[in-house]
Formats: sequence, C-alpha cells, structure tokens
Amino acid sequence: MRLIRNKRITYGWLILTILIAILTMRLAWVQLVMKHQRVPGSRHTMVEASLIQRERGIVLDSGRGHFTDRNGKPLTGNLIWTAVLFPAGEKELRSAHHQVAKLARILGTDTNQLLQIWGKLKEPQLWHGADSRIPRSLSKEQIKQIRELELPKLKVLPYEQRYGNRQSGMQWLGFVSGQRKESLFFQDYPEISGTSGLEKTMDSLIRGEGPTVVYFPVNSTNEVIQDMKPMVKAPDNRYYPLRVSTTIDIDIQRGIETITEKAGMKEGAVVVLDARNADIVAMVSRPFYNPEQIHPKDGQWENRGLKAATPGSVFKLVTAAAILENGLSSPNEHFHCDGEFGKFGLSCWKKGGHGTIDLREGFAESCNVVFATLAERLTPQQMTSAASALGFGQSVGWQSQQFLGLRSFAPLDHEEKGTVFSGSADASDAGVRVQTGIGQRDAAVSPLQAANAMVTLLHGGVKTKPRIVKQIRYANGQLLQDTNPLYEGPAGNGISRETSSILLEWMEDVVQEGTGSALNHRKWTLAGKSGTAQVKVKGRARNNQWFVGYGPVEKPRYAVAVLVENRSTNSSNQATEIFGQVSDFLASVEAGSGSA
Repeated sequence: MRLIRNKRITYGWLILTILIAILTMRLAWVQLVMKHQRVPGSRHTMVEASLIQRERGIVLDSGRGHFTDRNGKPLTGNLIWTAVLFPAGEKELRSAHHQVAKLARILGTDTNQLLQIWGKLKEPQLWHGADSRIPRSLSKEQIKQIRELELPKLKVLPYEQRYGNRQSGMQWLGFVSGQRKESLFFQDYPEISGTSGLEKTMDSLIRGEGPTVVYFPVNSTNEVIQDMKPMVKAPDNRYYPLRVSTTIDIDIQRGIETITEKAGMKEGAVVVLDARNADIVAMVSRPFYNPEQIHPKDGQWENRGLKAATPGSVFKLVTAAAILENGLSSPNEHFHCDGEFGKFGLSCWKKGGHGTIDLREGFAESCNVVFATLAERLTPQQMTSAASALGFGQSVGWQSQQFLGLRSFAPLDHEEKGTVFSGSADASDAGVRVQTGIGQRDAAVSPLQAANAMVTLLHGGVKTKPRIVKQIRYANGQLLQDTNPLYEGPAGNGISRETSSILLEWMEDVVQEGTGSALNHRKWTLAGKSGTAQVKVKGRARNNQWFVGYGPVEKPRYAVAVLVENRSTNSSNQATEIFGQVSDFLASVEAGSGSA
C-alpha cells in the first residue's frame, strides 16, 4: 500500500514538474521571442501593445511624403506649435478657473466654451478652436504665456499641418481620406490614403513607414504621470518618406488665384504652361476648394483645368489647320458674310455680318460664316486628324507605362479626353461638321488641352506632353527618379511647321486687329484666339468664354488658357480680360527674376 502511495506521489511530482517546465518554456518563449512579434490583427508587437495600454499617444506627423513646387517651396507640410488638452475632471478645472480663464484669452476663445470642450474629453485633443477642423498654430508669445500657466493637463507640442485651413484653386494637389486621427489609445494608426489629385495618383509612392507619435504615460485613472517623461516614436529611415518636386510655381499659382478672385470669376479654370517644354506652371480651378473640408456632392474638389468643355471659336484652330493641311483654301480666297449662313440655322456672331473678307481676316474676326463654309469642305477624318495633331480628343498629360514599379503612372487625376464627334453623331452630315467646325455641338476641349495646343504650334507641330511631376527624391535629398519632358513628333497626318507658323501669325492678328484687340496695350505683345460657346446650364442659355494664347510674341515664355464658364449670354468676354491680367502678372514675374 505504501509502495503504491509513493508511486502516486512520485508521478504527481513528475507531472507537476513537467507542467512547470512547460509553463517556464512558454514564458521564456513569450519573453524572448514573441514580444518582438506583431499581435495578430495589429501592427504592434506585444511590448508595444502593453505600453499603449498604459499610454496616451498624440500623432504629430502622419509620415506621408510631401510635395514641393519647382523652386523647392513646400506645397504640403507646415510645422506648427499647438496646444494639447489632456482629460481633466470638472473639479480640477474649477479649482484652476483663474488659469483656465487666462488660457482662454491666450487662445482667443470664451472661457465657458473652453471649459465645456475640456471637461468632455476622454482622450488628448489638439486645440482646434470652435470653427476649425485642424489644430491652431501658436505664436512664440502664446507658447511662452501658456507655459507660464503651468497647467499639468496642458502641453505645447510641434505638429505638422498637411495643408492649412484655406481655400485654393490647387485641385490638382487633391486631398486625403481617412483623416488624420490625432490621438491614439488601444488601437492601430488610422489608414490614410489619397482620394484625388496627386495625393491619389502618387499614393502608393508617398505613404511612408508610419507616423511620428508622442506617448504620455498614464495611471489607472487615465491621468498623465507627470514624473515620467513622454516617449516619441518615429520611423528611423533616412530614405522614406519620399519627396515629390512638381513643375508648379506656387507664387505664380497664388498670384493667379488672386487675379481670379478679384475678377469675380465663379466657374472655370486658368492653365499656364512653360512654352519651352509644356510644364504646368500653374493650374487654377474655380470654385476653390479646401482640402480640409471636402463635401463630395458639391464638386468643388474637381479640377476644371482637366475637364472638357464646349470650346466655341477656339476650335476654329482645328478647322483652320485641317483646311491648310489639305489645301482646301488659299490666302487669296474671299468669302462674303452678311450675318447669316443660310443653312442649319447658323448665323454669325456679328449682326449684319463682316462683309467680304479673306481667310486670314475671317480667322482674326472669328467669322462663323467663313468657318462654316470651310467645315463643309472637310471630311470627318480630316477634321479629327487635325484635332488629334493639336492634342484634342485625347489625354495630353505626361504618362509612363513603367514608373518606379508602377505598371501605369498618370499623375493628372481624372484628365478628360474631350471629343470631336460623339459616337452617336453622323459626321458625314454636313450640318454636324459645320456645328463642330465652329466649336459647338459635341466638340469638347479642356483648358489644359487648349494651352498645350499653343505649345504644340510654338514647337512647329511637335506635340508636347505637359508634366506636373518633375522629380522624386528620397527623404535625405538624394535623387530617385527624374521625369523628362516628352515630345511626340508630327505623324504623317499631323500639323506641319508651315501650317503652325501660319496659325501663329493669324493669332497675332487676333490681338492686333481682331476679337482680342482689347489686349493690345498689355506689358507683353500677345497672340491668341478668343471663343464664346453657347451652352445650356440647368435648362438656361449660358456662355462659356475662352481665351487661349501665348506671350511675349517675340520670345514666347508662357502659353495660357482661360475658361470662364456659366456666363450670361449678353456679358462681355471675361476670359479675355483675365488673360490680359495674367499675362501682365507673368511679365512682372519675369522682369523681377531678370528673365525678361
């Protein structure tokens, strides 16, 4: 009996020893190996998760890559100092009422409002104020005054604003969704992704390796432990996130935004291209948008510079090019305009007509009767070929099929191709060709395409591809990738150098003695083409007003397209006036830089 009992005791101790050994091995495995592995469903290791449970985190920087203009000036990312409020009880806030009142004055807010916001906090919050979606920036004097208050539940920390809370016409930049959550507790970092513009098209390249977070130790009652220093966690990689250098000149961009604002321009776009290589120097879209306050249904985030619109007489460039390329008229041919074409219900914009004029005069005066007559002579193929040679009816923005591991890379988000003839139109019908030849019916052109057509003509018919991304660099400044300008030589059915030269001369006539004569006394000698398109907006007759051109004529520096949409049918051409103001502004910029 005793022997049996001893055996049981021995077996019991043996089993207990084995269990203890297994438990010890398990603990050793957890402590030595698993603590460095990520917890399932999380991006944190076990050590990090245990720390997070005892800490409150404030995101200081999302870790996303930034954009600069062509001169290195930041387009995103502005380091500010801001106040951070930590949860505090009502009793604690009442006891510090005098200091809180001082803080309210420093922050420019009402004491009761500050107490109401502060008293409801369950987690740290960066100070936004009552009417802002982003943290408020503090001045040096404000920082000094706040620190003198010595409030234990108040900190002043650096924070990187991505955009700033302002309206702008920089829809090409876009915005991000999954808005930056500024405080973290028991959770992973929020996923941030680009939703439109460059933020979207370059999203996979600029995501970075995670945010910079400052952690504050807290006790079991969720109070910050003042005796323990906060810990900052940030990615340690000298190469990422990437920095993107654009072709935009932010000073020119904002200058043109101001011009459109003062002119009262409601809808439309202004596009400025470098005449030497078609780089996008500025692209202003109206109405403005605020990347921190996006309302998808309003459509303000859409880039009007890339959206196709009815071009009106700007499209007569296509008709003239097709006629010249195919030898269907000559400078000696004369036309008679009495104000009515006599067919298809078409009339000239000038009551009583232009009388007897030649082709060159017809272009300068933008005579509908002349160009309706010419459009009837053209075949659909001749018209579409000329449009294609100028970059109409297709995407013109710079693209690459292989770019840093991406199969297809098109930086310009939602660029519209536009149309010449719609798929349902019978282009063999003379009436369809006539309406299209004067820039009505289904013809649609974007301001970017219109400005790029100017550059194409200035290059003797060599089609250009506008860039908006210039370079991509590592975080340490080392060059990763250049995007070289792209040119597409004229094909067999393209526009010749001779035709290009003729059209450029005719556009000089437009300003000297034609529909653009209001531009005669600007700082530069200018050339271009005006346009007024009849459109319907919510059933009402309205006009799209255009002016596209370049300057200075002697040594072209910029090509500019201005589109003002949804204008009254009896209003003057606001696009021409804005084109003149933009040209004067560019002339001043060039003179100031010593380039003129």
